[in-house]
Amino acid sequence: MTITSSQPITVSHSVIDLKAAFDSFTHELERLAGRFEPQALRQGTDAASVWALIEGMQGEQGLMIFGMQDHGRLPTLHGQPQKAFRYHIGNPLVAFSMTRHDIRAALYAPLTVLVYAIDAQTTRVEFDLPSSLFGQFGHPEVTEVGLQLDKKLTTLIEKAAEAAKA
Repeated sequence: MTITSSQPITVSHSVIDLKAAFDSFTHELERLAGRFEPQALRQGTDAASVWALIEGMQGEQGLMIFGMQDHGRLPTLHGQPQKAFRYHIGNPLVAFSMTRHDIRAALYAPLTVLVYAIDAQTTRVEFDLPSSLFGQFGHPEVTEVGLQLDKKLTTLIEKAAEAAKA
């Protein structure tokens, strides 16, 4: 196998510290975000019905959780569990709006968001800014969706943090 090409890219990495307990924040994030249920798509009989089914899965900001991994269990191997979840968040309709212009956008859809506890009342959220991931392809329509996702993702995080404080 020979790598055809390789080039460095610049990615903006975001770190947000929230004054919210991990359990409360993750509960609110999961409550506000929709949930992608691929088996539900079997009910669709045509493109319009599949589109409607996906729209029905959307949560806050038109986003949904595709899955999550509990990375906090891994440190248990050294005797120190940590609270840490890795979420895959996006929307198939949004991904389609990019991949129809440039299939390479599929590399970063859905987005990855890491949430972990700093202490009992502080939760950190880290993710690569969607506009920096999708902007590398130099396609205006894809870059615009990336910019919209920057706002959607940060708004979802802000709303979950506010709800966690209540």
